[in-house]
Order: sequence, then structure tokens, then C-alpha cells
Amino acid sequence: MAVVSYPGVYVEEVSSGVRPIAAASTSTAAFVGQAEMGPDDESLRVTNWTEFQKFYGSFIKDGYLAESVLQFFSNGGQQCYVVRVTRSDAAAASVTLQNRANLPTSGIKFTAKSKGEWGNYLYLQIENGTNDPGNEFKISARWQQAPDFVPSDFANIAPLEVHDNLSIDKDASNYVVKILKQNSNLITAEVLATNTALQRGLHRGGIGSSLPLGINRSFQINVDNDGYHVINLPDTLATSVSLTEISTAITTLVQALVTQKKKSSTPNAAFTGFTSTVEGTGANQRLLLQSGTNTAGGAQNPLSSIRIQNASVNNATLVLKLGAANGGISEDGLALRRPANVSAVQVGDNALEGVVAAVTLGSNGSATITDASYANQFKLLDNKTDFSLLAVPGVGSTVMFDLGVAYCEGRPLRDVFYIGDMDSTDDSASEAEVFRKAITKPNSYGAIYFPWIKALDPSGRSTEPVLLPPSGYIAGLYARIDSTRGVWKAPAGTEATLNRAMGLAINLTDVQQGNLNRINVNCLRQFPASGLVSWGARTVTSDPEYQYVPVRRMAIMLRVSVYNGIQWAVFEPNDEDLWAQLRMNLGSFMMVLYRQGAFQGSTPSQAFFVKCDGETTTQDDINLGIVNVLIGFAPLKPAEFIVVKISQKAGQNT
Repeated sequence: MAVVSYPGVYVEEVSSGVRPIAAASTSTAAFVGQAEMGPDDESLRVTNWTEFQKFYGSFIKDGYLAESVLQFFSNGGQQCYVVRVTRSDAAAASVTLQNRANLPTSGIKFTAKSKGEWGNYLYLQIENGTNDPGNEFKISARWQQAPDFVPSDFANIAPLEVHDNLSIDKDASNYVVKILKQNSNLITAEVLATNTALQRGLHRGGIGSSLPLGINRSFQINVDNDGYHVINLPDTLATSVSLTEISTAITTLVQALVTQKKKSSTPNAAFTGFTSTVEGTGANQRLLLQSGTNTAGGAQNPLSSIRIQNASVNNATLVLKLGAANGGISEDGLALRRPANVSAVQVGDNALEGVVAAVTLGSNGSATITDASYANQFKLLDNKTDFSLLAVPGVGSTVMFDLGVAYCEGRPLRDVFYIGDMDSTDDSASEAEVFRKAITKPNSYGAIYFPWIKALDPSGRSTEPVLLPPSGYIAGLYARIDSTRGVWKAPAGTEATLNRAMGLAINLTDVQQGNLNRINVNCLRQFPASGLVSWGARTVTSDPEYQYVPVRRMAIMLRVSVYNGIQWAVFEPNDEDLWAQLRMNLGSFMMVLYRQGAFQGSTPSQAFFVKCDGETTTQDDINLGIVNVLIGFAPLKPAEFIVVKISQKAGQNT
């Protein structure tokens, strides 16, 4: 309350006590399966087909993950999580490049970021960096699977990734290992422990000098990061045309700077051991300036360096071609540890020649992937709370279905619904019936769909229609119906059309579907007027309360929404004020759903109730810190059987 200290009007805000509860999302799916590439130790969220291809590649022969994700987005899905399953003996492709000291065992190992043969078709190009070509480098990564590809064509392929201005210094912000880990979807880097080469920091001038110097006899030099010192060459060199004479004078002047060090940490040897020499002959002469550190028996300084910049007056750098602007290049003590430049090297499948020190061939592996292999990857979804559908596309066994629904029911919040496939070989009504009866642990947290769907081959390998598992289609259909009608609407009926579908593995008769419907198998049908549609909405359970998919999924949505929406009540005083707030907030939430048509009943009291008072929460509960809220709702159940009675009116005289 405001402090009242003078006559007047005081205004302050008072909370209404209303904390809106948002309905939980019900349309985000998770797909578990084999992929061409991608991580197998985490689940990633993708929001479109292009993004899936970026992280997981394209279609493969061993699974239906890519096809199902494509059909999910084609049928109305907006986002999904993807979990990759790999064989236990799968391996990632790698190549080890020598460093610039040309030591075979002392370089950098580049590894495909995920396991599989895909990495064998990665090509890397190593070049000097743009900003600091002497010390930094650039990696361009390309992918090419064409059998007639030759590395000489490398530059004609657009790179998938380019990482420029990378450093070999582990303390630098642009350290290659760190940058690739954070920013690359294709490769990682490892600097080998044996890569310890050092050199004297140096600065090479540009080729050719335009002597004499005249009055331009000054420049600034920074040795081992001591700071810039001005070098004034003597007047006697104004008319000299000998680069050797100038080089000797530079050596003498820089060595004398040891008495003018700006930092006590700078080794004396950086100056006393400094040398300036001349490389090349004739018109191709240039200066080579080197720090005195890291000389034989001298101080070891990995940060040894030489930097040149212009003098403020009588600048000599242009004439001597020193400094980056004049063609000069500086190399620090660590520069030798950089990977050697190479125009094209194949990761995993390159010959051991040139700068290539070692390779490891990428492999998809040959070990058997079992149903348990897929189920073991479910744990990567344990920390995800924003998805509500789960599918293992194309893995159509009763064991897989049991594992899937068991995971959904066993999650702490029981917030996920499993969409199951039968096997592609189950292409008759009798086989579907056998499959359903073999499920040993049916519950309401899953549904099974039959049969498989005929579609144009999205991979383009076949000119004939191929069979695809229904789970990807159905997950997208769920998402579409949820967004247009609500989770309480059964994802079935004439509006539940299947996009990108051409036919079914089997066209069921009404009698065949009737038999399957009684054992809770959801059938896909093809009707002349409606096309291919989902024509069933039952869960795999014997519990009549949750026999229908929309009822179970509605209960899941309510549970998650309430759980997320009343977190504010934790540690609030457990009395009538709290109970009233809970009744008000939960009642408002349920009323919104009622007005949207989520419940049956002509009045709110017939549709739902919210109870939280002294009857639901006793004094013993209060002593234990418990608040009991009771919510009931009258679910909408689909009109599965429409019975129309027709009678003949007896003729009457008018």
C-alpha cells in the first residue's frame, strides 16, 4: 500500500488474482529412426523438410525416417523432434592433415560430425584466412557423391559451409576446435597432442622493394606483443639501394630496444636474438624479420610474433613493402601448427599421400538394429516436454508397439501418445488381426494404423509407387486436425484426407474393417468421394473410458496444461484464498475450452467441474503440504456409428 503523507488521490495496482492457463501444444511429434547423418546422442527439433535435410540428410534404403518426416510436414505438421538410431559398430569418417611443419604425426584431425558413410563424401579445402593469412586459415566443406567426381572439379561445387579466420591458439576466441563445435553441422576438429611445433615469430615483407628510401626511413615494430616501438633508420641509408644494408641496420636497432622494453614479461631474447635477413635475389628480394624467442637453447614462447605498422611521419613501410597493406605477412610462433593448405582432401576416403597423415573410413556398420535399439533412444526425449506424439516409422512389430506405448505411459507426466505401424508385409485383414492380438501390453496411450500407404517414391529411386508406413502421415493429420478443429475432434472422417498418397497396400471392405474395428485397429480407407482418409480413431485399450483417440489426447492436453498453468501455487499459503484462486483460474480455463466446443453438455455444469475446498483438502492434507484439486470433464466421443432409421409412410388419401 502506498505511504499516505499528504492530502490527495493515491492510485496503485492490485492483482486480479487471475493467472491465465494456456492450452498445451498437442501437435509436435517425435520420430525415432535411422538417418543418413546426424547426431545419435541428442534429439533435435526441426521445423521444415529443408531443416531436416540439413541435419539428417536425405532418404536411405535402411529406414523410413526421412520419408515419414516429409509426410508429416506434407499433412499439416509444423515441427517435430528427430532421434537418430545407429548401429553399434557405425563409425565416423575422419582425415588427419599434417601441420605446416610437415610432421606426419603432428597435425589436426577433422572428423565428420556424425557416424555413417555420408562422411566419406565430404571434401575439405584449407586456405589462408582472410583477415590474418599468416596465422589464420579457412576451411571450405563440400559434399559430392557423384561416382565420376574428381578433386580437380572441387572449386566448381558450391561449399555447404565456409569457416574463415580460424586460429590454432586454444585460448583464442576463434579457436578452430571451438568454432567448428559450435557452428558446423558437418565436421569437428581435434588438435593432436603431438602438434607442438613452434617457430620464431616472423614478418615477411612483400616481394621487391623500390629503393632508395629517401626521407621515408621510419616504421613501427611490435616484438612478442611488447608494444609498438618506432624504428628510425639512419640518414646514411637515405640513398642506399642495398636491401642487405637496410636489413643489417634494422637488426641493430631492434636488438637495442631490449633496454626500452615496455613489458617486464617480454623475454629479453625477443630483442637480443632478433634478426633481419634478406630472402630471394634480384627483383624478388624481400625482408624477413624474426623475433629472437624460440631459438636453439633459448626461451620457448608460443606467442612469439612480429607486427609492423606505419610510422606517423616519414613512413618507410610502403618502400620496404612491410605491413599487411603492402603485401607483408606475419606468422606467430604457433603458425606452424596450422593444417597444411590443400586444395581438396576427401574425409575418410583419401589416399595416404601429400599432407594426409591418416584416414578413417566412415561406416554405417553391420550390426543388427533391434526393437530395443530404437526403444533405448527414447531416453533422448526424456527432457523434452513440448512434444505429444511419438512414432518409430516403419518398425512394425508388436514388440516395438509394446515398447512405444509403455514409454508413453511411463513418462512422469504421461504426456505423449504413440502412433504405431504394422509391418509392410502385413497386407491382409487376417494378418492385421493376428498382429493386433499379439500385442501383449495394450493401453490407451497408443493407436495402431493399417495398412501401409502407396506413394510416389520421394527418393526418386523407383518409377513405381512404393509403400510407406502410415505413422508419418497420421502424425501430420493429427497436427492438422488439432489446429483446425481441436484435439477433441477425432482425427478421422472425410476431412481426414492423406496428402501425397496414391493408394493403399490393401483396399478393405466394410466387413473387414468391421472386424478390425472391434479389436481397435484403425483402418485407412479409400472412398470415391473423399479419397484416401483415416477411417478409425480408437486407442489400443480395453478401457471403455479411453477407447477413443480424442478422449485420451484431450486428457493428456488437460493434464499438461494444468500442470504448467498452476506452478505459481507451489509454496503459496494453503488456505481458502489459494483454493479460491485455483478454482477461479482452472474454471476460467475449462470455460474457454467449453466455449470452443471441447466438452459435451448443454451447460457448463454438465460439461465440467472444478472442485478445490475443505472437502478435497483436509487438515491432514494441509499438514502434509498437499492441495487436492478435482477436475472432471465430459469428453466428446466421436459418432462412430451413424444409424438412420427409414420407414415407409403408409399411403393416405388427401
